[in-house]
Amino acid sequence: MEEDDVTIREQNFHSQVREYIICFLLFAALYIVSYCIITRYKRKTDDQEDEDAIVNRISLYLCTFTLAMSGGAVLLLPFSIISNEILLSFPKNYYIQWLNGSLIHGLWNLVSLFSNLCLFVLMPFAYFFLESEGFAGSKKGIKSRVLETFVMLFLLGLLILGIVWVASALIDNDAASMESLYDLWEFYLPYLYSCISLMGGLLLLMCTPVGLSRMFTVMGQLLVKPTILEDLDEQIYCVTLQEEALQRRLNGSTSHSHSQGSAHRLNKELDIVRDQRNKLERRKKASAWEKNLLYPIVMLILLTGTTISVLLVALNILYLLVDETAMPKGSEDRGLGNTSLSTFGLVQAVVDIILMFYLMVSSVVGFYSLRVFEGLTPRKDDTTMTTIIGCCVSILVLSSALPVMSRTLGITRFDLLGDFGRFNWLGNFYIVLSYNLLFAVVTTLCLVRKFTSAVREELLKALGLDKLQLSNSPTDPESGKLSANGHQKTL
Repeated sequence: MEEDDVTIREQNFHSQVREYIICFLLFAALYIVSYCIITRYKRKTDDQEDEDAIVNRISLYLCTFTLAMSGGAVLLLPFSIISNEILLSFPKNYYIQWLNGSLIHGLWNLVSLFSNLCLFVLMPFAYFFLESEGFAGSKKGIKSRVLETFVMLFLLGLLILGIVWVASALIDNDAASMESLYDLWEFYLPYLYSCISLMGGLLLLMCTPVGLSRMFTVMGQLLVKPTILEDLDEQIYCVTLQEEALQRRLNGSTSHSHSQGSAHRLNKELDIVRDQRNKLERRKKASAWEKNLLYPIVMLILLTGTTISVLLVALNILYLLVDETAMPKGSEDRGLGNTSLSTFGLVQAVVDIILMFYLMVSSVVGFYSLRVFEGLTPRKDDTTMTTIIGCCVSILVLSSALPVMSRTLGITRFDLLGDFGRFNWLGNFYIVLSYNLLFAVVTTLCLVRKFTSAVREELLKALGLDKLQLSNSPTDPESGKLSANGHQKTL
């Protein structure tokens, strides 16, 4: 009997060690990738080991940790879904025994815990630490800046807890709710994170439809479009003439000291024209399959993914109206590897995972496409640490809300585990139904507007009617494109 107890304890011990090692390896991989991404965009500074350099380095490590947690939140549902299908296909395989429900639940709990830590502690600390200078009259140094940062964090915590206390008291003003307000761990933090998840869901609802329509433009800029009724040689010749004319005007203006403003404007126009010439030369050098086959295939894939997403949301709306179990709050924990949550098995699971990644990429593209958040757009080797902190917080909020949004929209039927399935608003039928309706309607409207405008422009361009839209300037300030005839009136 004692030997059996020892054996069970040894198995539990080895299982715990194995789970810790797997979690550490996954986190290490995410941390390395996040560090490479941030250093690619971070503004280069001097290598001097001064006080500001140390502060920037600490903020960089905190931002890297936050971005790694964002990646972990994005991978939670795909990793859980594929693990469930693997365990169903190979239930007694010795080499996948490490892939069990305890590991998956542990990953969900760790991501939830560290997401809260990054959102409420690490990122505010990084921002205040970066902006701190020490209290007036105190000795300057790292210690003084750390003290000021902790004081600011304490005041911010009091402010947020006060706002949550007042908001919850106004919404649910009863004796039980008022008593629970004094329980920090059991009520305050889950309620606060539930509010943040709702805000993240609303932010995804605002960014994802915009991103789904914007993805066609982004891929159109990265790929070479087919050449239809266009003479690239003539366009390159016109652009070359315009570039030479601008270069002559620039050389003439630099000889006069009173025309610095016009020289700066001419430099901008010259850069735009050169960029346009490079794009035309790239289109000319592209192979036939790249112009005529790759671009339509990619556009068709994007359209198919968007259409499938909208259809799944429409089906989920019907399920919500006829079946209570379609609610995210009403789902039950079936256990990992017991039943398949996909009707078509592994194929549907792969499609669900692809759609989740597609929605995440679209939400990020849509986030940076909104005018409100254009200032947070990172630039290679020229992004300040303050902007990086804002980007990391935004991506963390979006990625933390991605599993909730995927389950709410019916993209997947996999149950939300850990604290992700305990949000109060997930049990509200009207909120969930309205969320699905808004997503389907707004996404459809964005796509209809995008394609109607794109088709109209391409038809005008193919028929040559766009030449009627003459401009007084050689370039369009909005898009940086040449005027329709490609010539400059000053010629």
